[in-house]
Amino acid sequence: MFTVRTWAARTSAALLTTALAATGLAAGASAAPAATAVGPAPTGAAADAAPGAAPASDSPSPTPYQGWNTYYGLGGDFTADEVLDVADFLVSSGLAAAGYDIVWLDGGWQDEVPRGTDGRLRGDTERFPDGMAALADEIHDRGLRAGIYTDAGPYIPGTCGLGSGGHYQTDADTFAEWGYDAVKVDFLCGITADLDPQEAFTAFAEALRDNSSGRPMIFNLCNPVTSPDWGDYPEEQQSTWSWTYAPDIAESWRTYTDVGFVGQIQFKDVLRNFDANARHPEVAGPGRFSDPDYLGPELGMTTEEFRTQMSLWTVAAAPLVISSDPRTLSQDSLDILLDEDVLAIDQDRLGLQGTRVGAAGTTETWAKPLADGSVAVALLNRGDRPAEVATTARDLGLRGRSFAVLDTWSDARTQSAGTIRAAVPAHGAALLRVTPTRHDGAPRLVASSPAFTSVGADAVAPTTDLLAAAGDRLTTEVTLHNDGSTPVRDPRVTLAVPSGWSARPAGAAPRVVRPGGSATVGFTVSVPAGTETGGYDIAASVTSGSGRLTTPPSRVTVAPGAPSGSDVVLSGHPWVSATSGWLTPTVDQSVGGGSPLTVAGVVHETGIGVASPSQVRYYLGGACTALTGSVGIDDVVGTVGPEGGTATFDVVGDGETLWSSGTVERGTAIPFTVDVTGIRDLTLQVGDASDGGYNDRADWLTLTTTC
Repeated sequence: MFTVRTWAARTSAALLTTALAATGLAAGASAAPAATAVGPAPTGAAADAAPGAAPASDSPSPTPYQGWNTYYGLGGDFTADEVLDVADFLVSSGLAAAGYDIVWLDGGWQDEVPRGTDGRLRGDTERFPDGMAALADEIHDRGLRAGIYTDAGPYIPGTCGLGSGGHYQTDADTFAEWGYDAVKVDFLCGITADLDPQEAFTAFAEALRDNSSGRPMIFNLCNPVTSPDWGDYPEEQQSTWSWTYAPDIAESWRTYTDVGFVGQIQFKDVLRNFDANARHPEVAGPGRFSDPDYLGPELGMTTEEFRTQMSLWTVAAAPLVISSDPRTLSQDSLDILLDEDVLAIDQDRLGLQGTRVGAAGTTETWAKPLADGSVAVALLNRGDRPAEVATTARDLGLRGRSFAVLDTWSDARTQSAGTIRAAVPAHGAALLRVTPTRHDGAPRLVASSPAFTSVGADAVAPTTDLLAAAGDRLTTEVTLHNDGSTPVRDPRVTLAVPSGWSARPAGAAPRVVRPGGSATVGFTVSVPAGTETGGYDIAASVTSGSGRLTTPPSRVTVAPGAPSGSDVVLSGHPWVSATSGWLTPTVDQSVGGGSPLTVAGVVHETGIGVASPSQVRYYLGGACTALTGSVGIDDVVGTVGPEGGTATFDVVGDGETLWSSGTVERGTAIPFTVDVTGIRDLTLQVGDASDGGYNDRADWLTLTTTC
């Protein structure tokens, strides 16, 4: 017999004492809040937010709203025709039927002089010739809702294009009269005018609620100001403080700065915004939601990375607003946006924001309780290599001996005895729905990505990211885990390798994988002589009574030849890969090019210029003995300003740190000598010294090796 400790039943006096209790996780679960709650105790709706609360009947958004916004995809010069064309696409593509029904104008709709002599806002007459009310009517005629944008501060020409300061009630009445259903209120003018955000947003919220038409309107409170991204601002003026008052006055509130720039959203910034958004889950609930900013398909992320953003926003009970131009999206991106099982988790009527279970790290577990007693689980891999991520039903607050596991992205349905595990791609997330059940089913079989264990006769630390040379013979292993309650019999494992490569089994396949047990299947992979340099994916497929599954791919990078000779200048040798926090790594010049490598007034003829964070990877093939050089902050930072300009430097060989600089500041070069005997895979790594990457122009100087 199983029991379910539902979140709705666990609203005890301890609920609001910690962020853990606020999530309703069962006592004894190894869960930790995503971040420590710092600041004043919230009042009003923020204090009343509790798991299991029923959505307010008068809320214009009892579950997280969905829609599309013009900002990241169209910029600030959009037209009525473009907006309506996107509206038509929302309908024809099925996005509107899936809930993406708000067509939201961001900044740029206003006239060059945004307020007329009558004191009312007005749209650009050339781009919106029929007026803003007519546009809202056209949107409504398509069965959609209309959203619009303004700022809580006064209009300040040259600083912000639109401001409602001094006109809150007039503008609220105007938006309602025009027929808009949602209002995004920014704070660019507000911060320039040195307004108090709580006072300004509260006054605007009252005006919206008291609009003369009595029209319900969603209020998206958008204070994007953060330090140090925007400058040195008091905490009370930043987006990270909005949680203390916003749940009383808004349907959603931005929890950090913008997730990207017009036309560009990167995965690292998605993770940054998600982490900031996770700090105060206790104040979110039905009708009031933390907002980490918009969804960014095909604006700089891979399909896998966007799927991860969708998983994380869903577990966070975040509003789902598409920021790209949806007319340009691939079918893969549309399929992610339209997945019914995923949307059901985001739109769950409890409206609870998920929290981290266990410690923070490269791999993490995030859990969100759902109204039917199940738990949505995101198994997150922040790393650059595939990884197994696991938790248990008990740690999720569930009790029982059998659990149904729905993989929302693959639609696979399996049974687990309590271990909740997945093989997760690099920058990926498995999104599972775990439900206690009396019914057995196909046991949950999880297969790891192929792990390479040797190159020729030389053993290597197991890795899913291997550097190799043309002609190498590799050994790899696939591990099978049976997390179900019944045996998995005769699993058939095959390896998919690039065209022209060969893979043959190394030993017999297992006849049975017992409940709670594991088995390993080995293969020998041959890389053909003459294989071109570059990355090649290898994945395993497993067929059994539990169905067919494919592992996330492992990567073999066929590298340029190893250096050869004495006193080889490493910066002149081809690297395998190279990254820089901004721009690209530059050989023999400071990052960005145009300036010689110069530290403490000394010019260095050879080396590599990067911005933090950075990784530059070389293939040594075990042929070299020593690496010498020095590191420092390039003098060019002084032309930018006194801020930033600190970094850390690490030399990493075959996954082990061989040398670390500690924090390096301006004005000094630090020499090093590292023994690289036997090292195959060398990485030069630069970090931001925990103060952000602003103005971090880091130099690797006079790198010399003997091979």
